[in-house]
This record gives sequence, C-alpha cells and structure tokens, in this order.
Amino acid sequence: QVQLVESGGGLVQPGGSLRLSCAAPGFAFSGYTMGWYRQAPGKERELVTFITQTGRNTNSADSVKGRFIISRDNVKNTVSLQMNSLRPEGTAVYFCHAVTYWGQGIQVVVSS
Repeated sequence: QVQLVESGGGLVQPGGSLRLSCAAPGFAFSGYTMGWYRQAPGKERELVTFITQTGRNTNSADSVKGRFIISRDNVKNTVSLQMNSLRPEGTAVYFCHAVTYWGQGIQVVVSS
C-alpha cells in the first residue's frame, strides 16, 4: 500500500510563506513524476505544479509561477513545495500526487 503523507500546512498571512512536504516511505519514488494539486472550497481540484523523475524539469500553473517552487529528494523520498508571496486565493487543501496515488491532503489558509 503506497502512502503519501503531507505535512507543513497551516495558517499564514497574505504575503507570507509556507513549505509543504510529502513523504513516500517504501514507494519507488525516483521513478515517477510527482505533483502538487489543490482544491479550494467549492472548486475543482487543480494541478499546482509537478516535477519529473530526476528533478530536471518542472512546470507550474500560471497562477503560482514565480512564487511556488517544487523540489524533490530521491534519497529521502520526499517532495516539497515552497510557497512564497501567498495570496488569499491560495487557501485550499493541498494534495501530493504520484501515478494514481494521492495523499490525504493538508489545509493551507491564507488570511489576515
């Protein structure tokens, strides 16, 4: 059973930063593209960003380009999302994703 476990969410003021992490113990992590999705209240789940197997290539939604950075550590089997200059519209549940597997989601609230 593959488990993706997110951590690092919480409440942050607009303009602030948060770093999310996703751990995948026992998963053949390095062989797969990893992604972060988010689902805001009343909206569909959307792709935020992804990173390819070696970390050489990434891509992000236009709404977060230049502010969010995805990275991975294939030794530690973790993928991280550094979120800077957060906006209130960034309030959502964030999900780690690989292949057909999803994490349980972690709440991020951007509010003053």
